[in-house]
Amino acid sequence: MNLVETRTDWRVRTSRTLRLVDALVIMWAVIGAYVIRFGLDPSLAGTGDFSYFWLSVLLTVAWWLMLEAWSTRQSRILGSGPDEYKRVAAASLWLFGLVAMFSYVFRLETARGYVGIALPAGLIGLLLARWLLRQHLGVHRQNGRRMSRLLLLGGPSAVAHLAETLAREKHAGYQPVAAYVPGSHDRHPELDGIGLPVLGNDPDTNSILDAISLCSADAIAVSAGVQLHPQTIRHLGWELANRNIGLIMAPALTDIAGPRIHTQQVAGLPLIHVTTPTLEAGQRVAKRLFDIAVSATLLLLASPLMAFLVLLVKIDSPGPALFRQERVGIEGTRFNMLKFRSMVVNAEAKLAELIEKNEGSGLLFKIRNDPRVTRVGGFLRRYSLDELPQLFNVLGGSMSLVGPRPPLPREVEAYQLEVRRRLLVKPGLTGLWQVSGRSNLSWQDSVRLDLYYVENWSLAGDLVILLRTARAVFGSNGAY
Repeated sequence: MNLVETRTDWRVRTSRTLRLVDALVIMWAVIGAYVIRFGLDPSLAGTGDFSYFWLSVLLTVAWWLMLEAWSTRQSRILGSGPDEYKRVAAASLWLFGLVAMFSYVFRLETARGYVGIALPAGLIGLLLARWLLRQHLGVHRQNGRRMSRLLLLGGPSAVAHLAETLAREKHAGYQPVAAYVPGSHDRHPELDGIGLPVLGNDPDTNSILDAISLCSADAIAVSAGVQLHPQTIRHLGWELANRNIGLIMAPALTDIAGPRIHTQQVAGLPLIHVTTPTLEAGQRVAKRLFDIAVSATLLLLASPLMAFLVLLVKIDSPGPALFRQERVGIEGTRFNMLKFRSMVVNAEAKLAELIEKNEGSGLLFKIRNDPRVTRVGGFLRRYSLDELPQLFNVLGGSMSLVGPRPPLPREVEAYQLEVRRRLLVKPGLTGLWQVSGRSNLSWQDSVRLDLYYVENWSLAGDLVILLRTARAVFGSNGAY
């Protein structure tokens, strides 16, 4: 009993904290809007029988309750993914939509300035508070705290893959504690390297429930390859509901973003539809217009800095300030990528001498302390300033602001079939590889992130990556 209370305490505490923070933010927004619009004189805040004081009280309570009604404080959506933010925004917008409808039906002259201040201030405050709490929760989860304990149920290979994925993404809040492989009686070499005990393989409900009690799991994740009859899974779901233990279905879908997944109920069966990843003509035009507008603006703003960097590169070492290198773009087309020169002029000729010191993985060549890098070049690389001239590539159309890493021709020649899918979109000045570790990434992780981007591109996703890029650049992690 004490163990259960310990495991659930973080959910109760987090929920209470969210309720308190939401109340404080809402009161701050509503009271602030009241004071800014009407001042401290109560006589200015009433027209006949209509009092903005009581409207403020009612709005504060209703807003707080709407956040509760929209389930914005559920533990399963906290710490990872956009669902928490979407629910907060939806609850807030629905509330003010109802206020507008109420005012129209009863012909109440609601002050536009009052609403125009309260809504954006409250919504921005709520989202910012949720983001700050998410960072705090993320720190705990990186240290193995405030996690949901999972029993993984499925085939050996599927369980191993799920365990490795969840261990890599600790911010999601799921901690695999044990495995259960029903119907599989052979030795499982796939599970040897993940460090999880295998608690059984009997395909019956009682044995699975015993395993859950043994490892004190909060939830059970049913993955692919599970050898259980649908009726057994149904009975298991009933028993789990009685014990207040979560049931998570983890289908064998890898690196598929939420917008491509649609669920349809057919005769009681939840069928999952996965739409084909396509970049429609309208989406291509929108992405291109966005690239032109942003790259042109950044070039205009950064031109004084770029002129100064040209001077620094020229003074630091002999040779041209710009470095041109052939890269492979969309559908295999080749182009010259521009960068500020960060190495000595004969760097390519010295490459053969350094092959044995390569610290990169796969097809990537990386050395943390590359002797070819100049003094100014080291500074440029640390803060990605050497990549500023690529804005001309973006403006010219050979690159995009966001996309896969632009590969060298020799890398493309060694690509396996699935890796060639990176060439379906334009390479990017930044991308998921840039905001997820840069040079610290393994070749496999770099490929996985690039393929995820190709499969799940969206303009909103590009905006998020651009915002995360600024943080990655200033942090200078993994840049060498």
